[in-house]
Amino acid sequence: MRATVRHEMTEAVAAYEEKPREQWLFDYPAQVALTCTQIWWTTDVGMAFSRLEEGYENAMKDYYKKQVSQLNTLITMLIGQLTTGDRQKVMTICTIDVHARDVVDKIIQQKVENSQAFLWLSQLRHRWGEREKHCFANICDAQFLYSYEYLGNTPRLVITPLTDR
Repeated sequence: MRATVRHEMTEAVAAYEEKPREQWLFDYPAQVALTCTQIWWTTDVGMAFSRLEEGYENAMKDYYKKQVSQLNTLITMLIGQLTTGDRQKVMTICTIDVHARDVVDKIIQQKVENSQAFLWLSQLRHRWGEREKHCFANICDAQFLYSYEYLGNTPRLVITPLTDR
C-alpha cells in the first residue's frame, strides 16, 4: 500500500505541469493529488522568493493572483456535476488552497522578501526530493520523511491562525 501511494506520488509530481491543474487532479487518488498540490505550492512560493531576490518586485503578488485564479476554478467545479468522491477531493484541495493563499497574502502584507523568514519557515511545507524520489515534510528546521500511509479521501479541518499554532 505504501509503495503504491509513493509510486502514484512520484508520477503525479512529475506530471503536474503537463496539463491544467483542474484536469490533472482527476488523474490521481485524492491523497496523492492533495499532497502534490502542497508540494507544488512550496515549490511555487520558493520560485517567487527567488524572483523577488533577483529584483522582480511583483513575483509574490503574481503568484497570489495565480492562487486566486486556481481557487476560482475549483469553486466553479464544485458548482458543477461531480461524483461524491471527486467533490470531496476538490473541497479538500480548496480548504488547503485557501490556507496557502492566506499564507502568501500574509507574506505580501508583511513585505517578506526572503525564503529564510520565520513566517515562511514556520509553515508546514511539503517538498519532493528528486534525488531520493521521496516526499518530505518540513517545518522550521525539522524535516520528516512522508510515510505514505493510506489516508483516503477525507475532509480536512479548516486551517485558521489558531489551528495553525
